[in-house]
Amino acid sequence: MNAVTARGPSARKVDTSATPGEPSHRCRRWLSAAALGLISSTFSTVVSQLFAARIGRDAAVDWMTVAAIPARDWALSAEPSWSAILTGIAFHQWADFSWALVFFGVLGRWTADLRPLTILALALPWAVFSSAMEWFVLVPLLPFWQPLFTLQQPYWIGLLVHGSSAIMYPLFARLRWNGDHAPAQDLRFTDGWITGGVMTIVVLGTVALFGGLGYELPWVGRAKDADQTYIRHMSAHHAQGIELAQIAAERAQDPHLRKLAMLMIASQAGENRIFENWWLSWFDTEMPDCSKEERTAMPGFLTEAEMRQIKSAPVEFDPVFVELMSKHHRGR
Repeated sequence: MNAVTARGPSARKVDTSATPGEPSHRCRRWLSAAALGLISSTFSTVVSQLFAARIGRDAAVDWMTVAAIPARDWALSAEPSWSAILTGIAFHQWADFSWALVFFGVLGRWTADLRPLTILALALPWAVFSSAMEWFVLVPLLPFWQPLFTLQQPYWIGLLVHGSSAIMYPLFARLRWNGDHAPAQDLRFTDGWITGGVMTIVVLGTVALFGGLGYELPWVGRAKDADQTYIRHMSAHHAQGIELAQIAAERAQDPHLRKLAMLMIASQAGENRIFENWWLSWFDTEMPDCSKEERTAMPGFLTEAEMRQIKSAPVEFDPVFVELMSKHHRGR
């Protein structure tokens, strides 16, 4: 039995019947969706890892935060562990893999026989939908309830991650065929798409390698003094936040508050490392420390008396910490 999958001059027929020894069309569709899920999720993982520092994200902390969705407090520590990082990557891969199965398996009646460019045109809105479902619905609700994820991960990060996965969806037009039986135009398109994906990873990998060696992409700002002031002030502000969180990681009575403090340490320490690397790369000098006057004028920067208050807090430590850390983060 044959099914027509396109109309007009470019119409073609896809043989949906199975010869002896070959999987059925439905089974082949699901197998192809699974293969596409592995490819798209792996591409998304690699791109996320290589590109994170370019947009001011610490990839290790982000993976640890993702791991906290299924693993809860176990995954959180002041320095991301390899077990937490790998758990976060595995959970991310599973999520992207699942969305590919939904798109080409569950919805395969409408999507499995589309042309590559049509798949791409649908995959990008699908990235918006799937990232929104995770951020606004699945993660905040049971069984994935984990408020730390949405506190730590802005929505646009998830959108970029899902977009990098969905951009590989046109390869399904090749995977759905046995061997090289795909139409020649689909083979040419997917050959170019594969080449583009590989080149993207090579370029991002090269940039990440040089960035790790202290040679970031050139500074492209318009107000050098303003950017330098922001980096110096934010680094100093983070340093105080880390000091506060380190006290809470040792003294907080509530176990969840201790874990949240550890996440604060890891997150802000990671951002400070990125700031330091950017400064050295862009301005070719050590970052000057902020003066006492600058610190005093910073919104939310705690005074010496307030720091002594938290260090000498009585047995009821948690309320004092929450109050002062909230003031620090609110900036007032």
